[in-house]
Amino acid sequence: MLLYDTAALLLGFLLDLLLGDPQGWPHIVRWYGKLIEVLEKQLYPMANKRLAGGLLVVGVLVIGTGVPLALLALAWTLSPWCYLALASLLDWQCLAARSLRLESLRVYTALTDGTLEDARRAVGMIVGRDTDVLDEAGVARAAVETVAENTSDGEVAPLFYMMLGGPALGCLYKAVNTMDSMVGYRNERYMRFGTCAARLDDVMNYLPSRLSALLMIAAAKLTGADAANALRIWQRDRRKHDSPNSAQTEAVMAGALRVRLAGDARYFGQIHKKQYIGDDFRPIEPEDIRRSHRLLYGTAWLMLLLAVMERMCVYAAL
Repeated sequence: MLLYDTAALLLGFLLDLLLGDPQGWPHIVRWYGKLIEVLEKQLYPMANKRLAGGLLVVGVLVIGTGVPLALLALAWTLSPWCYLALASLLDWQCLAARSLRLESLRVYTALTDGTLEDARRAVGMIVGRDTDVLDEAGVARAAVETVAENTSDGEVAPLFYMMLGGPALGCLYKAVNTMDSMVGYRNERYMRFGTCAARLDDVMNYLPSRLSALLMIAAAKLTGADAANALRIWQRDRRKHDSPNSAQTEAVMAGALRVRLAGDARYFGQIHKKQYIGDDFRPIEPEDIRRSHRLLYGTAWLMLLLAVMERMCVYAAL
């Protein structure tokens, strides 16, 4: 099974690079989103919001991990080739490099060939902040920050967990990450209800985010970005965020591109004070979005290499 899991990891990675998230194709993250919506509707009326949020997490993890695990077990009993096909499909849907590149590339295209309103709408599809107040530099900065953060959340972290526990553990991670993206906000509705989901997401991303940062520094060296400055800014600014994880890859990205990221942002009409990350060597520009893609893909390939090496070491030890 270890060899089939490793083959599925490779196939899933390649399918993501080639196909991304085809429109209209069933996707496990959308399935998780519907599950979360159903459970939230049932649980949110409870008086104890923290308890309700905890029950949401338990329900999503049990269903969201149990169903893929049961399907994988059934597929294995039918045929190893059936297992390989299902595992590859799940691994593919846990990854998001191509879709992240395409969605942020739409922002780049809007900035270079369209209007500011077009760019605001495009970046609004991939960020949670209010985009109607962003200027061109703010739009480009938001897109680059999203690529930086999701290099970990959408690529390295799923590969990390699939490396450790196959597609089932990768699905568990995606379930947690989807919960955080839907209910992990610090606003009036989710301040208590989303606490459990947000804290669990912090725990599960603690190691992958730091691994992502180190791999991104290596990718900066390989792609011609400023790896030395990436290391310097990471060491200095990686804790400049309320989240223990988000600034890890943002700091590397800022250093590698020699721009300043983060700063104050508006969410749901309220200004959230944030420290700047990186040094303002030059103004950020639309081309930085494309530069961030090189770091995304370089980091992803390095993580895949690490995952395959780990699997081969385990196989040799057995």
